[in-house]
Amino acid sequence: MIASLRGEVRHIGLDHVVVECAGVGYRVLVAPNTAGTLTRGSEGFLLTSMVVREDSQTLYGFTDGPQQDLFHLLQTVQGVGPRLAMAAIAVLEPAQMQVAIASGDITTLCLIPGVGKRVAERIHVELKDKVSAASSNGSASAGSTVPADGVSEQLLNALEGLGFTPKQAEPAVAAAVEAGAGKSVSELLRDALKSLGRG
Repeated sequence: MIASLRGEVRHIGLDHVVVECAGVGYRVLVAPNTAGTLTRGSEGFLLTSMVVREDSQTLYGFTDGPQQDLFHLLQTVQGVGPRLAMAAIAVLEPAQMQVAIASGDITTLCLIPGVGKRVAERIHVELKDKVSAASSNGSASAGSTVPADGVSEQLLNALEGLGFTPKQAEPAVAAAVEAGAGKSVSELLRDALKSLGRG
């Protein structure tokens, strides 16, 4: 089981990165906010979880333990697989997700692509007891956002990893950051991609 990877980031895509370790390139599926923390050509570190199917072995990568824990927790819900769990991580911070689950905030849970009212209600019912203690301790940070320092650089690196030139990326990042007060890195990245015609 591959628990983590540390090595040179050789490629950054919208939903995956390639990290080279000891001459082997590992393709790791990640959320946009995770991709935004990495820089192509520099050393990167990811916590990883491997999902093995009959016809595939897929690595999923995370910046920290709370993201990874949420990924595993969501998959204990009937009908929620790894792709849907990653979509949740891309849209909501772990603390926000915990509060939404514990409080039965179906509207917030339905912000996750692929989650309708029925699945959102199932997530609430099956996980509310598991996250209630954590969410009560972390409720103050549920609406927290990424500090402004370094956000633009993360976004620029992510966009350049997707093939955009600095000339294309810089105006899109500046506009997204200026208009996106209070948003997370993943939300800002989606805004920038939308303005570039890729959202």
